[in-house]
Amino acid sequence: MIFDVLTLFPESIDAFFNESIIGRAREKGLITINTYNIRDFSTDKHRKVDDYPYGGGSGMVMMPQPIYDAWEHVVKKYDKKPKTIYMSPQGSILTQQTAKRLKDEGHIIILCGHYEGVDERVLEEIVDEEISIGDYVLTGGELPAMVLIDCVSRLVDGVLSSEEAYSNESHYNGLLEYPQYTRPPEFRTRRVPDILLSGHHANIEKWRFRMMLERTKLKRPDMYEKYEKENKEKVLEAYGLLPKRRRRKKSGEKLNEEGTTGIPDVSQES
Repeated sequence: MIFDVLTLFPESIDAFFNESIIGRAREKGLITINTYNIRDFSTDKHRKVDDYPYGGGSGMVMMPQPIYDAWEHVVKKYDKKPKTIYMSPQGSILTQQTAKRLKDEGHIIILCGHYEGVDERVLEEIVDEEISIGDYVLTGGELPAMVLIDCVSRLVDGVLSSEEAYSNESHYNGLLEYPQYTRPPEFRTRRVPDILLSGHHANIEKWRFRMMLERTKLKRPDMYEKYEKENKEKVLEAYGLLPKRRRRKKSGEKLNEEGTTGIPDVSQES
């Protein structure tokens, strides 16, 4: 996975991604993060990249020429034009589904704005998609770009130790993550749920799924409603509410009813 970032502060992005999981993934060549200083492409002798807005108003606006030339410099390196994303509060909100989709692109260019914004003409010329990390305003696009890169990179094969490392995390499958515990088994009179100490892996997995449902219903009812609508049978099964079905009797066989007993009540264990 390749990320090419157009920014006025490349050192901030490089410093952040040289550490931890993403840093190790870069060393292994699993992901590539290239940063380009937009100032390097300014034709002004003082490397100026901003100017006053037409029509008046406070603040400065990033000029189109340095951005376009930086973008063109990157695009010319590749046989296929990568998807270009502008980190903007006007964009669609970043979600886990967005991250999955962008991971499949294999290569994206990210433009980080600053000051009062970017000249609209260069956005119209180069940008394929605008993405926001939330309904608030930041001083620049570097933090949102780092959030996007981190979110997408974790989905790249080999960056995490296994698929399980992210498949049960909050938002990955439309639910919030189940509660996690480690040693000691008791802390300030609060005990780890007995089922996690039982060693019965099948029941543990069922309990965890039930906890994901209950946490999502409590903390994010909007997410729960959507998940329940799309996965009604799985939810009913988790709570032992699937209707029983009468199975046809074979010769010499007693008639049995098939259904689900669900997951043992966990209210006392959680």
